[in-house]
Amino acid sequence: MTSATAVSIEKKKNPELKLFTLEQYLVREERSKHKHEFYNGEIKIMPGGTTNHGVIAVNISTAIKNAIKNTKKKFIVGSSDIGIYIQELDFVLYADALVVFEKFEHKAGTKNLIVNPILIVEVASMSTRNYDRIDKFEAYKTLSSFKEYVLIEQNKPQVESRFIHNPAKWEVNIETDLSKNISLRSLGVEIALTDVYENIEF
Repeated sequence: MTSATAVSIEKKKNPELKLFTLEQYLVREERSKHKHEFYNGEIKIMPGGTTNHGVIAVNISTAIKNAIKNTKKKFIVGSSDIGIYIQELDFVLYADALVVFEKFEHKAGTKNLIVNPILIVEVASMSTRNYDRIDKFEAYKTLSSFKEYVLIEQNKPQVESRFIHNPAKWEVNIETDLSKNISLRSLGVEIALTDVYENIEF
């Protein structure tokens, strides 16, 4: 069952549930002090992050940006302020970091919703781990540009990369040794776990 179907079922169970158009959501989001995700009409506030979460998000973005400087291809690193539009589901999701190739491609008529991430990074927490690992991943997989998913644990050293080897297979690489690197195959670079977890105490 897709999340869009789940929203429809929830609406039937709860007629009081107010649904919004994407345009209404974007107006509300522009005026809001907090970020919200959009699920085919339903708006949900995003949970607050921890100190570890915030530091790791900056660390991974910086590490990726430094690693791609010497590549021949032009990649752009984006922050958690950029919404990812999932057209097939009519979702708007926010990641902790993302990378696109050459330029941002926006959903028509919007300034802050992109449709072309190659690599997406999520920093997991106790409250979002299952959501990040399963639901968000399934939604991101509907994007034709999407090639690699990086999941970072914030309370222990563990970085997981899922890379699409062919349309039917995602290869998984997990690294837990702080002395090692993890390969980001969609970008053709490696990053050190020590850079990801710089200034983090477990």
